[in-house]
Amino acid sequence: MSTHLTTDGQSEVKAHAAPRLRWLPRSLFGRLMGVLSLGLLAALLLSTWINLAERDRMMLRAAGAHPAQRVAEVVRLLDSLEPAEQDRVASILNQPGQRVRLAPASREAGRPADGASTSDSEPDDTGPQAGVVMALLRASLGPDRPIIVRAHPVGPGAERAERGWWGRHRLGAGSEAANGHPPHPGLVLSVQVQLANQRWLLLDSRMAADTASLPVRMLATLGVLLVSVLLLSWLAVRWLTRPLQVLAVQAEALGTDLHRPPLPESGPAEVQQAARAMNTMQQRLVATLEGRTRVLTAISHDLKTPLTRMRLRAELLDDDALRERFDKDLLDMEAMVHDALALLRGLDEPAQRLSIDMNALLQAVQADQQEMGRSVSLSGEAAAPFEGDPGRLRRCIGNLVDNAVLYGQRAHIEVTDDPSALLIRIRDEGPGIPPAALAQVFEPFFRLEASRNRATGGSGLGLGIARELARSAGGDVTLSNHPAGGLVAQLSLPRGRG
Repeated sequence: MSTHLTTDGQSEVKAHAAPRLRWLPRSLFGRLMGVLSLGLLAALLLSTWINLAERDRMMLRAAGAHPAQRVAEVVRLLDSLEPAEQDRVASILNQPGQRVRLAPASREAGRPADGASTSDSEPDDTGPQAGVVMALLRASLGPDRPIIVRAHPVGPGAERAERGWWGRHRLGAGSEAANGHPPHPGLVLSVQVQLANQRWLLLDSRMAADTASLPVRMLATLGVLLVSVLLLSWLAVRWLTRPLQVLAVQAEALGTDLHRPPLPESGPAEVQQAARAMNTMQQRLVATLEGRTRVLTAISHDLKTPLTRMRLRAELLDDDALRERFDKDLLDMEAMVHDALALLRGLDEPAQRLSIDMNALLQAVQADQQEMGRSVSLSGEAAAPFEGDPGRLRRCIGNLVDNAVLYGQRAHIEVTDDPSALLIRIRDEGPGIPPAALAQVFEPFFRLEASRNRATGGSGLGLGIARELARSAGGDVTLSNHPAGGLVAQLSLPRGRG
């Protein structure tokens, strides 16, 4: 994060860490699946590594058991023979892939006299193969007998055999020879063991390196396990997050209709608690609105008597001009109370959700206006019905048309429809509205015409009622000045909501 000073001396804090998290899924379902998938993959990789390491150890011991056993048997055989017989048997044991020689003891304890070994010119390898053979020989021949074991890779591919674990475990490595590729690298195992008569047995033999292919069956099992657990995790997470999705949809719908059925209190305890809180809030909001409506209805009813008395007294006035102004004030008072009650009743009543033919509804509004001698044109059409409350939408559009005719003499209705929203623009031919007042005209009882005369300024509730009715349908009403003159009121109704 970094802090900058603005022109007015105030500090402005900008967060740079947020973009780093854009790769994270936005939904709870996605994040839970991501955590479970990564954890499962890490566990499977760790278990695979452990299994392969154990498999390496077992295969290494199994690979070294046979040459160690063969050397031990030769040593026991030679120990039981005279020197002449030993030389004859050694020559017999020479065969392709195995060389056996006998050497006298040297002055240096623990080594043969000539140090002869077919691998003397090669670098020693005290790797795992040599270590396993050495351990098995000491276990078989005794820990006190001098033994030297060396091993080094030879033949094609020897370089790969020295690459460690990955060089030894390659998927399909066991099929190279069958496909005409170079065979696996081998190991020359050089074993030097001192016999009972102090002579040395020098045995060089070829053994397979510990190059092992990854077991296909193990990989297939791990793959099936991974897919199965991911599928079960997907089902479990979907089952756990489903109540949250239902709660979010129901809560959003509650904003457009307070009289919807209560939210289902099901799912985990936390979701039940949230649904219960939403239901309690809904009940309190409904009770508050109903109480407000009852209060205003009572006030309206109580005002009827004094207004009636004032109208009777106005008839007794001798001054006709004064009586006429008095009657207009009374009409304004009655109209404002009526409009306020109409707004509250319209929003307080349960909203219907029906399939509305918007083309027929707009044509009906146009016909009503033309019957009153007003000039209203209609262009464009809705491509599909709209789901909503026909009474509220007709009243919303009627208020917007009334406002256009009142201030602009003529109203032009233009319909634009697309898959995302239905747009209804109502343009008048009046002077428009100052940009600073475009938002204020939606406030209750706000009128640009200062005389407060209903004939020119209205009650100041028409646009506010229209916007509230539009929002109750999930849409909105916005105002803008047309470049050629006049005011444009746009009613936007998103598709898929009612």
